Amino acid sequence: MRETADPNALLSWYDRHARQMPWRVGPKARADGVRPDPYRVWLSEVMLQQTTVAAVKSYFLAFTERWPRVTDLAAAEDAEVMAAWAGLGYYARARNLLKCARAVAEEHGGVFPDTHAGLMALPGIGPYTASAVAAIAFDRPETVVDGNVERVMARLHDEHMPLPQSKKILTEHAEALTPTGRPGDYAQAVMDLGATICTPRNPACGLCPWRPACAAWAAGTQAELPKKAPKKRKPIRQGTAYLVRRVDGAWLLETRPETGLLGGMLGWPGTDWVDTSEPAPAEAPPIRAEWKTLPEEARHTFTHFHLRLTLKTALVPMDRAPERGAFVAAEEFRPADLPTLMRKAFDLARPR
Repeated sequence: MRETADPNALLSWYDRHARQMPWRVGPKARADGVRPDPYRVWLSEVMLQQTTVAAVKSYFLAFTERWPRVTDLAAAEDAEVMAAWAGLGYYARARNLLKCARAVAEEHGGVFPDTHAGLMALPGIGPYTASAVAAIAFDRPETVVDGNVERVMARLHDEHMPLPQSKKILTEHAEALTPTGRPGDYAQAVMDLGATICTPRNPACGLCPWRPACAAWAAGTQAELPKKAPKKRKPIRQGTAYLVRRVDGAWLLETRPETGLLGGMLGWPGTDWVDTSEPAPAEAPPIRAEWKTLPEEARHTFTHFHLRLTLKTALVPMDRAPERGAFVAAEEFRPADLPTLMRKAFDLARPR
């Protein structure tokens, strides 16, 4: 007869094998009374949405060095935060980050609410982030379910219903195991188990503390799970970006609208992006100039579509005024402040 998964067995494993993260208070320190900083927990959880730990670490360290408290982040200029976020992707997260920080600073005296309901009332915080912060920062017995946890639960219960249809039942399985003791450590333990042992490919079942309770291991189906519904083919969109340099080396840039993709980010003026099955978008040059079309496109993949940008460049005199955007002096222009797509365009267009 198969054993029942024991949260205490997982916690014992976590006490020995917890990953070290710059935002995490490890199990030993936590047992010694060190409490996690809710600001750092929240910031890391926002950054980690749809982004790998490896990609997040340097951004997290840069943010917390520059803005060590939530009140520091709340007081920052929008443009500074958006520039610091550049390259991390999913830029709505950065806009929501600022909204939430300012709400915590202005409405809660710089102190995060310590309950799921209180966290959910903050702008930009959804059910997952509220559960993660409540559990990890405040030891509330909330169920935290990310992709790692879904994979662990699917294998533990040999669940063959594909994602995303199985999300509800996998969450119910996870909730049934969430303990009232050490819920913060437990939430991180399940995620660590999925990230290091119960991995998508070649899970190390021989090292798993829950192997005796794992239905998929007993059935030999662990490598098949979790099953996922077939992905829809991503459409391709097209557009044009205009990269204008003034004779003194300044570049013409504009801040994109707050809503929509890359909202609030600095970028090159351009046309709308339309599906390749539609007529090409109308030209929309931001300044009068003699345009040169580059032979290469800037290509980038977003969540729901692939984008191909035609790049047009021009060199203009000092007295030429743009119809939109503003020139940024060469000594003030930092390509690193651009989102990845715009940086790709710059790399193709910059003088060699």
